[in-house]
Amino acid sequence: MNEMTRCGWAGDDPVMQAYHDAEWGVPVRDARTLWEMLMLEGFQAGLSWRTILHRREGFRAAFAGFDPVKVAGFGAADVERLMGDPGIIRARAKIEETIGAARIFVAMQAEGENFSDWLWELAGGETQVNDGVHVPASTPVSEAMSKALKARGFKFVGPVIVYAFMQAVGMVNDHAPECFRRGAVAAA
Repeated sequence: MNEMTRCGWAGDDPVMQAYHDAEWGVPVRDARTLWEMLMLEGFQAGLSWRTILHRREGFRAAFAGFDPVKVAGFGAADVERLMGDPGIIRARAKIEETIGAARIFVAMQAEGENFSDWLWELAGGETQVNDGVHVPASTPVSEAMSKALKARGFKFVGPVIVYAFMQAVGMVNDHAPECFRRGAVAAA
């Protein structure tokens, strides 16, 4: 029986493979899900995506299901609670950034701005399909999105993190040419 050919980064970890097979590169238009993914990518800074993915359920529990309205209401006691939570990455700056980013998200929403529409407009409105061979660390689009996010007050959104986010949420299709998901994601 032939095994499916996946992008090399999925490796032999079942959690990574499941994420690759079901989520990575599939276009996401839901604002809350985009915010969650951006926050998780920020937590990844200096770490591996495998580490984050294996703790994703812990993050979801700790951050109220990544409900921006609830997270925006977190205060100092919540920061201390999260600093003691072994189910997440206990980095004070990243925890505080997630709370701050929730407040930005909620403020945008209150002003009638849709986070998803805003991000997708910055990304060009549709998925960019790349060759999957020459995968850059960042692009002019991720640099511009990074700059726009920083201008809004987001942190941990450098161009490399933003490009990884864009790949994860389907703004970019960088599945390898031989990957069984490349065509399906392109058709999504």
